[in-house]
Amino acid sequence: MNEGDLARKVIQTFESLEIPYFITGSLASTAMGEARYTNDIDVVADISLGKIESLIAAFPSPDYYISESAVREAVTKRFQFNIIHPQSGLKVDVMLPADDAFDQMRMSRKVQLNVDAETLGWFSSPEDVILKKLVFFQLGGSEKHLRDISGVLLVQGNEIDQAYLDLWTEKLGVTDELALVRQRLRERDV
Repeated sequence: MNEGDLARKVIQTFESLEIPYFITGSLASTAMGEARYTNDIDVVADISLGKIESLIAAFPSPDYYISESAVREAVTKRFQFNIIHPQSGLKVDVMLPADDAFDQMRMSRKVQLNVDAETLGWFSSPEDVILKKLVFFQLGGSEKHLRDISGVLLVQGNEIDQAYLDLWTEKLGVTDELALVRQRLRERDV
């Protein structure tokens, strides 16, 4: 199994179970920006308690590892859990959306993209990919987030909703981080 196979499996499962979701993280930034290797898939999914058993059944052992207690705790506490494909070492990080305005906005702004020629999936909007990566950069300082942001800004160009991006960078307290990325892009063009 490769990353694309696992992404298809996740998308098909969440859609068949009617679980609202979107792919985010490096897989989303690659789909909207410049490619980079990753060994995990980040998904935001609004899973209800009533869907847990069906979700676990869709990822049977020994092909997958998914902890029912971790899923239940994540759903009740609005946290996260993992789905692991042991044979390949690939992992899905499933995050429950927070009960806040930003995560509600992210869920409403998701966009449908091709994962491959046969599979459409829901992805975080380019602006929301940028915003979350700005937050992660602020928390941890990893340059990979700045590279991902730059790639999305370069590829998406004028398609980026700058007003939305500026509004939420202020609300999330990451205006300095976005200014740093924009400065680096200007220096790159000189």
